[in-house]
Amino acid sequence: MPDLNLDRGWDLHPQVSVRPEPFGALLYHFGTRKLSFLKDTTLLAVVRTLAEAPTARAACAAAGIAESDLPRYQRALSTLAKSSMVIERAS
Repeated sequence: MPDLNLDRGWDLHPQVSVRPEPFGALLYHFGTRKLSFLKDTTLLAVVRTLAEAPTARAACAAAGIAESDLPRYQRALSTLAKSSMVIERAS
């Protein structure tokens, strides 16, 4: 799967629960029974705002991510998409 397209809308999968932790958060997918650890509070902020943002790029901007740091967050979001934690929003 190629990198997640930052210029599309993305959402947290409806079967995913986010549990805040001191290190960031735990994401649990009730459908696949997968668990993901978010050890970056900025990434957590992006994941939490995906539903309100028109694109993943906008969610990153709202979280204060600099353009130079976007590739790192794009890779992290791509990993979450591969494990179905985040899904592309229907057009």
